[in-house]
Amino acid sequence: MTEVAGDPPSESGGGKTQLRVGRLVKAHGLKGAIKLELYTDDPEGRFVPGAVFTLQVPESSPWHGKPLTVREFRWMNSHAVAFFEGVEDRDAAEELIRAILWIDQDPTVAPIEEDAWFDHQLVGLDAVRDGQIVGRVIRVEHFPAQDLLVIRTTSDDEVLVPFVKAIVPEVDVSRGRVILTPPAGLLEDLVDGDDSGSDEPETPADLS
Repeated sequence: MTEVAGDPPSESGGGKTQLRVGRLVKAHGLKGAIKLELYTDDPEGRFVPGAVFTLQVPESSPWHGKPLTVREFRWMNSHAVAFFEGVEDRDAAEELIRAILWIDQDPTVAPIEEDAWFDHQLVGLDAVRDGQIVGRVIRVEHFPAQDLLVIRTTSDDEVLVPFVKAIVPEVDVSRGRVILTPPAGLLEDLVDGDDSGSDEPETPADLS
């Protein structure tokens, strides 16, 4: 899984850098437990009792602008489940479904987890497919389901690429590139290499 850092939700403010570490996906039971979709390889380290998260929720949510503090973390039938302060029953848990959890991270310290990068490390990297540079990463978009790399192509278009291992198998910050292996059709508008350099239409051979 990929843990990506970026700008925090607007309600937290302060110009901090934060890591997105999870999403609340489903109320579990009647006592306020919530199943988690994890975006971290170290859930036990991230979800220790007392850990405080910034919430990315709609402005209409009663939790907008409020922090969320872990009370307990456990595994139930292989699912990550957490209890939080102030969430005492299923109704309260339902108010938090689809919320994204962010945690403060020192931007001067590199992420300690494998396959974890800050946005600023990804922006500016060349996008390489089949050994050819097809564009450059200009920003990272964070959505509940997944992160997206926004790539400006060599033809000056913008393409959204899901930031998942199957499509972006390699990130090499030291060499300034990301390797892409997109499925057919995803990047069909990118330049594929062999360009004749002429827009002149072909004319039939003189067969006379």
